[in-house]
Amino acid sequence: MGVPEKLAERMSMAEQHEYLRARFSRRTMIRGGAVTLGAVAGGAFVPGATAQAAVPTRHPAPAAATVDGAHVAPFGRHLAWGNDPRTEITVSWQVPVAVRKPFIRIGAHPWDLSRRIEAEVRTLYTPAGVGASGDHTQYYLHARLAGLRPGRTYYYGVGHQGFDPAEPHLLGTVGTFTTAPAHKAPFTFTAFGDEGVGYHGLANNSLLLGQNPAFHLHAGDIAYADPSGAGKTADTGFDARTWDSFLAQTETVAKQVPWMPAYGNHDMEAWYSPNGYGGEDARWTLPDNGPDRKNLPGVYSFVYGNTAVISLDANDISFEIPANLGISGGTQTTWLEGQLKKFRAAKDVDFIVVFFHHCAYCTSTAHASEGGVREEWVPLFEKYTVDLVINGHNHQYERTDVIKAGEVTKKLPIGGTAYPETDGVVYVTAGAAGRSLYAFSAPDTYEGHEHETDSVASFVNTKDGKVHETVGWSRVRYLNYSFLRVDVSPAPRGRQATLKVSGIAETGDRIDHFTVSRTAK
Repeated sequence: MGVPEKLAERMSMAEQHEYLRARFSRRTMIRGGAVTLGAVAGGAFVPGATAQAAVPTRHPAPAAATVDGAHVAPFGRHLAWGNDPRTEITVSWQVPVAVRKPFIRIGAHPWDLSRRIEAEVRTLYTPAGVGASGDHTQYYLHARLAGLRPGRTYYYGVGHQGFDPAEPHLLGTVGTFTTAPAHKAPFTFTAFGDEGVGYHGLANNSLLLGQNPAFHLHAGDIAYADPSGAGKTADTGFDARTWDSFLAQTETVAKQVPWMPAYGNHDMEAWYSPNGYGGEDARWTLPDNGPDRKNLPGVYSFVYGNTAVISLDANDISFEIPANLGISGGTQTTWLEGQLKKFRAAKDVDFIVVFFHHCAYCTSTAHASEGGVREEWVPLFEKYTVDLVINGHNHQYERTDVIKAGEVTKKLPIGGTAYPETDGVVYVTAGAAGRSLYAFSAPDTYEGHEHETDSVASFVNTKDGKVHETVGWSRVRYLNYSFLRVDVSPAPRGRQATLKVSGIAETGDRIDHFTVSRTAK
């Protein structure tokens, strides 16, 4: 049982966290004692560097017992960039039971994994009664690698005492990753949101590999261990074990393609921490260059080639789902403007891509548009001529015309070109990664099946509730499973660099394509 529903409606994430802790902590402490979260060591791939210990966070949990490591295989490998994708990456994975002396091996060849680095362990305990599962302990392991060479492919294997990936019979477990290049070069990235566990998520993942992306953006609502998505703990369906299935499902891609998430409303899990992100902190190691690592761990930025990418946490400004509304005290928006100003002035950055969960502009009958985003961030996107905004939240594909000040400045038909420097911003909802689909109030219109409609009934979530609106900016709508592919092409100074953006259906068919063009620096 969680927080009673009527009570949860009046409580923030922090208040619900304290309620659950008070209710469960005495019982679980009596039953099993306490275990430290994060207590082994994080290593750096730098000759002569010393390992840095994780900052411990205490969680009540039963005493952990280890088994023979030879009988335990790692799973759920996933990569994430560090602050500089040219030289930094984190390899993360999971084991089903506690193991001794976890580590990563890394080298320039699969037959030469001589460099061995200790891994950091983060133990996450969920007691029976918090949601649907019984007592469940999860063991997440992380190895931060730094001092890597740009544009280099590395081979790695993860293991522990009794399981060494350098052994001949375990070479099949070795994976690879490739760091970002030192200079501008063409590359591809992919994006979607709202995946969960199931066939459609698995099918989209298999297609992602075929795109050969340099990295993948996940625009929030990742695994759906909390199916309510309201930031309430009253939902008895919460099941921490869903994450085990999710990380196993995505491993085929995420073990070789950095998987960069933003956090959505279904990613707030009240048991683990006051902001709901304690569980996410155990599972992911993301860039730590955001404005408030304690409250906003999913806010960060990185630069790959000529493109700057910014991840935001829209739970902080959501009127629709206010569990974490105002948690940053405005620091996130201040940080965002600083990042936009910095990247727009940077001599090597041509494009700025921003991704987060709640939609700025969408006509779904479920969530539609978020007024908090329009108030806080859209003016900044326009001021600094952001090139592409990617959202999830609504389980469908929708793409706008070019927008400025809430109005269409230029129609952007399928195959058209937008010029952000003069036209405005294009917004894409790519929330059909795997969860059950929503609906539109207007007919589908997509590549090969165009039904142009210049007036669509919708609504926007404001601080005073839903406000109905009729919009003219909904250019492409596709109600089926899909993801986004973006091909980035740099250009010599003064020429036109491009983002070629394509919507790809789960069937492999292209449902949309357009180009964003900007004068290269």
